[in-house]
Amino acid sequence: MGYQQGLSGLSASSSDLDVIGNNIANANTVGFKSGTAEFADMYANSIATAVNQQIGIGTQLSEVQQQFSQGTITTTNQALNVAINGNGFFQMSNSGTLTYSRNGVFQLDKNGYITNAQGLQLMGYGANAAGVINTAQTVPLQVPTANIAPSPTTSITAGLNLNAQDNLMLGTPIVAAGTGNTGSLSTTGATITNAASGTNTDDYTINFTGPGTYTVTDNTLGTTSDSQTFTAGTAITLGNGQSITFSGTPADGDSYTVKPNPTAFNQASSTTYNYSTSTTAYDSLGGSQTVNMYFAKTAAGTWNVYAGTSTGTATLVGQANFNSSGTLIGTTNPDGSATKTLGAFNVSIPTSDGSSTPQNIALNLGATTQYGGKDGVNSLSTDGYAAGQLTSFTVGTDGTLTGNYSNGQTAALGQVVLANFSNQNGLVDLGNNQYGQTAASGVAQISSPGSTNHGVLQGGSVENSNVDLTSELVNLITAQRNYQANAQTIKTQQTVDQTLINL
Repeated sequence: MGYQQGLSGLSASSSDLDVIGNNIANANTVGFKSGTAEFADMYANSIATAVNQQIGIGTQLSEVQQQFSQGTITTTNQALNVAINGNGFFQMSNSGTLTYSRNGVFQLDKNGYITNAQGLQLMGYGANAAGVINTAQTVPLQVPTANIAPSPTTSITAGLNLNAQDNLMLGTPIVAAGTGNTGSLSTTGATITNAASGTNTDDYTINFTGPGTYTVTDNTLGTTSDSQTFTAGTAITLGNGQSITFSGTPADGDSYTVKPNPTAFNQASSTTYNYSTSTTAYDSLGGSQTVNMYFAKTAAGTWNVYAGTSTGTATLVGQANFNSSGTLIGTTNPDGSATKTLGAFNVSIPTSDGSSTPQNIALNLGATTQYGGKDGVNSLSTDGYAAGQLTSFTVGTDGTLTGNYSNGQTAALGQVVLANFSNQNGLVDLGNNQYGQTAASGVAQISSPGSTNHGVLQGGSVENSNVDLTSELVNLITAQRNYQANAQTIKTQQTVDQTLINL
């Protein structure tokens, strides 16, 4: 009878319309996967009927197949919006019952757990306080609200350039007359004519051999000049950085000594050092102090290094020596002994907030050079930090949840995992964008994003519904035509029956 075939066709077309309507209704549902109604024909069981004479009795809905194709990804800039690019599902926990979803719109509950709109908790690998992720099992992911603990500064690494043409830290040279002088010489003292000259650190002796001649001996180098003519009021050159002028008349055997006059370091006076820089050091309680470093050129290629807190007193921590190519070749401790490591000095600073004191810090200047040019910092870093509060967090492509703290530090808070299935169409749709595992789907294959056949994550984004509205509207017209055609089958059968009745 045509009635049965027509009725089955109407039922099938109605189911098709339901599936298409559901797709259209979820065109804007995040993570939604469209369905397709699949049908199968029906035949009555009859042993006596020949195979080539079987007449079908209609159609039936065999399954609604989910289309797990990739939806487009839209950026939202919301930290807890996460899109899956590729295979996989988020694993969710409903009071211990596990479900799976492609909807990556999450939020934090009052306890810091990452949940969806229905309160289901997002599962992943947890991390300990040190940021080490435990991949042994999945747990509900929780964003900790506790401060990150401070870390004391143990080293300061600085790469500087100290200007090779900087002046030596020397005052007016010290001039002393010989004890046996008998002439009428007098002087206003030696004058530095080239403040950067390395010979300014040498000791000199001017020996007069009569009223009109003299020699200059560099006691540091052990050299003596040829006899020169003395003229009162005319400058006598010492090395290439100093001169001295005498008035009066010398006697044979008169002498004068000229010695360097080192400038006493005073951190409060920039005239006692050539360059300074500073950085922040943290103690074990997170307290901070500014550590200043000072550099004073005492000879060609030789610099004194001072360090101390901005509120304390800077002390000499050692000396740095450079070769003629501007390369650091040696460093010594304040007592003159060589440092254990080239460029490494020991700095000790006091603390007063209850942390351990004094705080010992290694100052590493191994990357420092002495080239002609401006003094300056090429690199400067410390290894400590203060306590910090969580300010934001991000989700990486591998699912790692990274917390950003107010002290500039980052730490892993956990890792989002993905679940994949051998037969995705074996999952049961539970509503609210949730799927349940069944025997047909196979067990969940849990792994980190980006591994094996698992997709990757994109933080601050969501995966849109994969419904193609254009195709669905065309399918809607087709399903409507099918419904009308099956109704016509019933109408035709009714006309045939009426004809028979009227015989």
